[in-house]
Amino acid sequence: MKYCDWCNLSEDDKQFQVYESSLWSVFLSDEQDYIGRCILVLKRHCGSMSEMTDDEWEELRRLVCEVETCLKTVLGATLCNWSCLMNSFYKESDPDPHLHIHLRPRYDKPVMINGNTYIDSEFGHHYAVNKSGSIPAEDKEEVSDLLKEWLNR
Repeated sequence: MKYCDWCNLSEDDKQFQVYESSLWSVFLSDEQDYIGRCILVLKRHCGSMSEMTDDEWEELRRLVCEVETCLKTVLGATLCNWSCLMNSFYKESDPDPHLHIHLRPRYDKPVMINGNTYIDSEFGHHYAVNKSGSIPAEDKEEVSDLLKEWLNR
């Protein structure tokens, strides 16, 4: 295995880890184009969903239910879009993909964080690929803290 960013996370990279199970880690994404956007990362190096073990599938199912419930409860998400897009790994001449799954919560009502209002202007449509994911650091920390508190209760 070549050097893998997901297999070699620094403590700084783990700053926004909101949950960890024996098989998966859940991170608040750097990109917050959809408030509460998360990434679920399989803790072992695995190249595709078809290579997952039965235990990994079962744990993923549990996490899908748990993280969706968290986002609906804590932030008022209406629904969640899940995607496993491994395309970026194949931009390399010698790809070495690491399975991870993106979660984009979607909202039919504005979300308020620290007095700032976030509106899902594409609600009911496919997510925007090039939408700005920048939010104030204190808002990202607040979202992270809310998710951590709920998921680790």
